Order: sequence, then structure tokens, then C-alpha cells
Amino acid sequence: MFRKILIANRGEIACRIIRTCKKMGIRTVAVYSEADSYAPHVTAADEAYSIGSSFAKESYLNANILLEVAKLADADALHPGYGFLSENADFAAAAEAADITFIGPSSHLIRLMGDKLQAKAAARQAKLPLLPGSEGALSTKKEVKALAEHLGYPLLLKAAAGGGGKGMRVVWNEDQIDENLERTISEANSSFKDGRIFVERYLESPRHIEIQVLGDKHGSIVHLGERDCSLQRRHQKIIEECPSPFMTLELRQAMVDQALALAHHVGYFSAGTVEFMVEASGQFYFLEMNTRLQVEHAITEMVTNLDLVEHMIRIAAGEPLPFKQDQLTFSGHAIEARLYAEDANHNFMPSSGRITSFETPPMTEGLRLDSGVEAGSEVSVYYDPMFAKLISWAPTRAEALHCMQKSLAQFIIEGPTHNVGFLEFLLHHPKIKAGDYTTPFIEKELSFEGTPEQKRLTKAIAALLYHQTFILENEKTLSKTWVVVEQKNGLEVKIQKNSVTLDNETFEIDLRWQPRQRKFEAIMDGLSCYGQVTLDSRNVVVTLFGITHTFQVKSLKAWELSSYLISSNSSLDAKVIKAPMPGVLISLPISPGDQVRQGQILMVIEAMKMENAVKSPIDGTVVEILVGTGESVTRNQVLIHLGD
Repeated sequence: MFRKILIANRGEIACRIIRTCKKMGIRTVAVYSEADSYAPHVTAADEAYSIGSSFAKESYLNANILLEVAKLADADALHPGYGFLSENADFAAAAEAADITFIGPSSHLIRLMGDKLQAKAAARQAKLPLLPGSEGALSTKKEVKALAEHLGYPLLLKAAAGGGGKGMRVVWNEDQIDENLERTISEANSSFKDGRIFVERYLESPRHIEIQVLGDKHGSIVHLGERDCSLQRRHQKIIEECPSPFMTLELRQAMVDQALALAHHVGYFSAGTVEFMVEASGQFYFLEMNTRLQVEHAITEMVTNLDLVEHMIRIAAGEPLPFKQDQLTFSGHAIEARLYAEDANHNFMPSSGRITSFETPPMTEGLRLDSGVEAGSEVSVYYDPMFAKLISWAPTRAEALHCMQKSLAQFIIEGPTHNVGFLEFLLHHPKIKAGDYTTPFIEKELSFEGTPEQKRLTKAIAALLYHQTFILENEKTLSKTWVVVEQKNGLEVKIQKNSVTLDNETFEIDLRWQPRQRKFEAIMDGLSCYGQVTLDSRNVVVTLFGITHTFQVKSLKAWELSSYLISSNSSLDAKVIKAPMPGVLISLPISPGDQVRQGQILMVIEAMKMENAVKSPIDGTVVEILVGTGESVTRNQVLIHLGD
């Protein structure tokens, strides 16, 4: 067994690998960039070494310096985690040449299966069903257009060396080819140092289901069931569950048979994931094979009671798998929610900044938190915005879902904008509860306003919170009539002890209010819902089901609550171009005096390994540019002034 392992990664996954190494009695070596000098993974390891600049290409993507550190620290193995160089065949080969064991498949297997084009070729040989698309790399609009004439729209542009949802763009018509092709190639070069892209037919409403496989160096390969990864935004997974609520016994058997056939065909060893897109009919297509540990591996661990990181290490050390397929057991249901620093109300734009408060739910049985941050940690613009993962397990899907909902509501995270409230809101959606969703669900079907029932309940809780906190304290009475005004329609609210009547609908609410933590638990019909609240003598701000509602209280003949939303669409605002997220300006194709048209790209900002084009909201003239290429920008920073 290995004496010392270098973790060639950062954040949550580095902390995760370190935990298993400590359990196995293996010493660990962390690496860190300037931005990560005080990150938790640095202090969690036995040793830590600086590897340079905050820019990933100069640190975590710098294979030479990572191998130098491995030699300096006398590490006999390295674990690449996921992302960065985890599927880089040259990095694995360099480690092999330096006599450092790469904990993962061989460089040959990574080159074969980590490259999406070669993987499709191998899948074709193994007789797996494939999506129609290009067999080789494409680089010009002419090539993409020619293929589109054959396949039709929409098409998906994908980085050949991509993964994690990066280097992907959907093209709905010919007019979108130029911009999306340029952005996909650029993002592929930036994230993977490989600008090759290919094209395949884009399925508009599929399920995204993957099969976890695990093989040793002695020819034994097993599957560990499936994961449903269909809940996505911007082509990146956000919620995963195991098993899939969509799956039938027959479909599962067909898909695991195909996954194992591919793994045996190429002689695969280590942990790997065979991914499929599945249509409503049950017809499925091979998508890709990830030759690494997946972000969502934890839910498989919860239902199999296996440690995938430990088995990866043991396989790399030459040990055979300690079990056969018929010895594996699967129990219960597991759900994973990815915690991102991003703004769900603004197209999930990434956020950054210092986390000033990080209070987590109690880790009860069946609940697990894999985190790479703590209070005081910095969420940097240089890396992926995911900072933690919450995993729940229970005997049934309904119980696992309820545990996840309850636990998400108990987080208190202050600092950068995050998606915890959105995740809670998402998991309360009736279709999610029913398991009825596909990959475009968030983009096409989700309403961020909440159901009418949720809105009325929020008003009732807001009224009761205010009543118990201020009315009872100041007037010593249990009875009060309020009017809740929303837009121009008044709703009468009556409160008697814990009974709230709102427009002839009565809620019996047992409200447990924790002022110091700004949290509450509302119990109705034996079921609990959790929320956060800020209130004073004139305002109540309630977050429930992941949605925040603001009520302003005025002293009239009756107590009056009115919700409000302030927005601006003035032409003056349209002439001031602000940064939609923090990041680095990487492209500026305009100059002062240029005439621009509505929808034209003014600049491109790279944030957390994603490229985001800033487009002109109007036809006009570039009056002033306040930033230059290579400069860092903050969210809402004024970048450009436009004129008529």
C-alpha cells in the first residue's frame, strides 16, 4: 500500500480524498495556489506546498509543477480528484514515467475514453447505441453548417476533452453557430488545454442517467447501479439521485449490460462512469465515459455502503476487488444537492467573496456534508463555484427528499450569493416530488414565484411571526385583524393564538421561532417546514421553500402588510453596461466610437471556468470603455457607457 499520496486538486474533493487516506493510515500532501493559501484542504493534509498563481493554468493545470511537488514530498502516488487534470492522459503518462502511481485508469485508457471522440469510436465497436453526430473534430462554421443540414437543429457543440458541463453550447439555428463555436473552442482551451470540439444531435427533453463501474487490474469489473443526473442548469448537474425514479428493472438491466460491455471491451480498471441520454420511450444513447471519480459519487456510496475513493486507491495499488457482482447490495435512496456560489435569479451567474457565516444542519444519521469551505473561506473567481455537497439517505425516496428539504432550510450562509434557497425551492416542486423531470426542467418549466398555496402559507407565517414578536409584546392581546395587500387586492388576516385565517382559509401553525438564529420551524398537520426570517417593527422578510418574500408593515387602522418589488427598465440604465458577475475580462472586440447593435457581443468575462458573453441591450455607440483585457471585474462594476 502507498505511504504518501499527493492530491492534485483543491476544495471539497481534496478534503474528501484526505478523509479516506487518514482512515487508511496514508499520509497526504496538499497543493495550493495563491488564492487557496488558507483553504481547509491545506490544513487538513499532513503536508502542503504552494504551486503558484491563482490562475488554474499556472497552478492546478500545471502538470510539471504538480509532479515536481510529488517528487519533493516523496509521494509514491497521486489522486487527481475530478476536473483539472483528472482526465488528462499526458499528465497520467508523465506520472507513470516518473514512477508515481496515478490513482485512476492508465494513461492509455484515459486517452481512449477520456477523449470524447475516441470514446464514441470505442462505444461504436462495442455496439452501444450512439447519438447521431460528427465522427471527428470540427473547427469551422462551414463544417458545422454542413453537418446541421444533414442532422437538423438543435445541435450540441462539445469539447472533445471536456467534462463537468464545461465546453458545451446548444445551437438552435444557423445564426448562432459563429458565437457558440468561438465560445466553445475558447472555453475548451481554457479549461482543458484542448480546443477540439465535435457536434451531436441535441435531445431536447431526455433523462441523463449514468452507470457507475468499478474494475481492478485483474479483469474483474462490476457495476454499482445508476444515478439520475437530469436536474441541471447551464448543462451542469445540480441535483442527483440514486436510484433513478424513472428507471424500470428492464431498462436498468439493459443499461448496466451496455456499460459493462464497454468497460470489458476496453479492459477498464479503477472507478469510471458510463453516461447515457434516455428518451421518454426508454431508448437510450451512449453519451461519454468519465475516467475519474464523479462529483456525485457520494450517493452511490450511500446506497452501497462502499468507499469509492478507498477502492480506487486499493485498485491502483494492485489489489483485486474484494467482491463479485452478486455480493453487492443496494439499499434505500440517496439524493445529492450541489451548493454553488451563484445567483439563481440572474441565470445562475457565479458569485464570489468571503463566507462570513457558515452554519450547517446537524449531521444526523443519513445526512452527509462534503465541504471545501468554512466561515472565513474565500470563494474565488478563479475556480468552479461549487463549494460543498449535501447528501441525504433514507429507506425511501420520500424520506430522503424530506430530509434534504429540511436540512437545506437549516443552512445559514452569509457572504457570496448562493443557491441553497433555490435548491430548497426546487425540491418542493410537485414534479420533483413525483420524480417527473428531464434535463431542461429548470430552464423551461420552473417558476421562481412559488405556488399559490406556498404564497398564502408564507403570508400566514409572516403575519404570525410579526404578531407573536411585536403585537403580543406591545399590546398583550391574542386577537388582531390585519390586511395583507398584494398588488391591488386586499386579503383579510385574522389571528387567534396559533390559528391564522387568510381570506377564509385557515392555517393551524405551531410556530417555533429562534430569534438569535433568525430561523423558524412551522409545523402543520404533523409536517415541518423550515425557513429564515428577518423582522423589525415595520418589516418582515421571510424565506420559505427557497423563495424570499418581503412584507412592509405600516400602522393604519389595522396592521397592514404589503409585498413589494423594485425594478428598473429605463433607457438610461440600458446605456450603462455592468458586469453580471465577478471575473476576468478575456475578450474586448469593440473600441470607443464603434456602432453596436442590440444583441452584439461587447466583451467576454471568464468566471469560475465558464465564459460569459456580455451583449448590448440596445442599438447605440460605444462612448467609453472603463476596463481592459486581462483585468478583474466585480459584479455590477460599470464597464461600458453607450450613447445614441
